[in-house]
Amino acid sequence: MDAREMMEAEIESFAAALRKASRAADNTVTNYRRDLLAFRSFMLERAAILGKRVDEIDVARITADHVRSYLAELMKNQAARATVQRRLSAIKAFFRYRETTIGAASPARTIRSPKNERRLPSILQEDEVRRLLEFSLSPDDSTPASIRDRAIFETLYSSGLRVGELVGLDWRDIDEELGMVMVRAGKGNKDRLVPLGEPALDALKKWKTAMPVAWEHNGPVITNLRGGRLTTRSVEMILQKRIEAAGLTAGVTPHGLRHSFATHMLGNGADLRSIQEMLGHASLATTQRYTHVSVNHLKEVYRRAFPRV
Repeated sequence: MDAREMMEAEIESFAAALRKASRAADNTVTNYRRDLLAFRSFMLERAAILGKRVDEIDVARITADHVRSYLAELMKNQAARATVQRRLSAIKAFFRYRETTIGAASPARTIRSPKNERRLPSILQEDEVRRLLEFSLSPDDSTPASIRDRAIFETLYSSGLRVGELVGLDWRDIDEELGMVMVRAGKGNKDRLVPLGEPALDALKKWKTAMPVAWEHNGPVITNLRGGRLTTRSVEMILQKRIEAAGLTAGVTPHGLRHSFATHMLGNGADLRSIQEMLGHASLATTQRYTHVSVNHLKEVYRRAFPRV
């Protein structure tokens, strides 16, 4: 193989193999490929700093020290621990692939991931959610954009969907009679059924009628005003504009509405297993992060009600 093609070509081969594996979601492949190319760039820069002219990296020469140096550089540049973990996960997966295909030992096998930061998710309180949903950026709530935006926020909060799952919905996925939405091939390529509240169903019905480009059974639910599927970035920008205009907590993202959904469900008596199923978490441990709010609520109730505090 040409020396100029070594690592980049191996990364592309790995990405192609991942795409063929039915269990690998498109986002996983894209993220792994990007993270591995970032590691390659680090290796090229490191060689340049050491005074070596290198056009490409020979993967067989990569050692555990190289990987550790890369992770240390990320942390020195204040990368979030979740980012460092994800980059290491991509590197480990890449070297596992080489072990399987050509029998090359992985230099990353014994490297441990940095522990998770115990960060509480940013959420809106129940009254803040009401303000967000009822606030209008336009004096005329009957414009297609206003009706669509209401449907976006009602659905995100009502179902706890990830924003990528929301923009991926087609009209065939929504059962108005049952009040359920089918999330097809969510994270981990698993389909799941999630209930939708009446306000979300009503908002979706209004949007269906108001769509500038007529809806189709197999067509996208959330579109721009030209009928194309809306992007996750567009939803983030729409939410940010609405949050700022409504004078609400800064920094809440569409994922924050998912956190809000789970926290409010738990606070109002829903059990963790049901929330886990609705959120599509593979592990109950992931869902348990929402118990912090419930615990705080219980402590407050205890403090107010118990006579010997």
